[in-house]
Amino acid sequence: MRDSSKVLHLFVTHRSALIDYATGIVGNRAQAEDLVQEAWLRFDETTRSRHLDQPLGYLYRIVRNLALDGHRRLKREQRILPGKSFDLALSTSADHGPTPERVALYKDELEAVMAALDELPERTRIALEMHRIGGCKLKDIAAFLDISVALAHVLVAEGVQHCKTRLGWP
Repeated sequence: MRDSSKVLHLFVTHRSALIDYATGIVGNRAQAEDLVQEAWLRFDETTRSRHLDQPLGYLYRIVRNLALDGHRRLKREQRILPGKSFDLALSTSADHGPTPERVALYKDELEAVMAALDELPERTRIALEMHRIGGCKLKDIAAFLDISVALAHVLVAEGVQHCKTRLGWP
């Protein structure tokens, strides 16, 4: 059994941060809002059937997974319908859009970063994503992970260094 008011309060309290987090991943606030709403529906259903030790972490994970699924879907659509990328067409203009070379370069880098994030220990990945993508402060990350601010800083720094190493950056 669950306390539905606590679950709803958790979501409402963190909704804005979740949208910011999702926006950092998908690059589009409207899409991020839809994604967070879908995450809420899945989270609500899950909490009805089982107890979660870290419900907020689980909610962030749902948002991340939905964002990655959307990215994969977009790649499949681009393979099936080359030149028909409606999301890319809406987000760039003909005059100021990136060159095909830049798009290819950054897609590869994004995939490398996503792979590097998947390699990180969960606590380090959560700290890095909350800080760099979600814009959370180290004290908020520390409180969420129940660690010191200094350790939160170390986790973020280790995560950044791991990603830089995977990208071949100095």
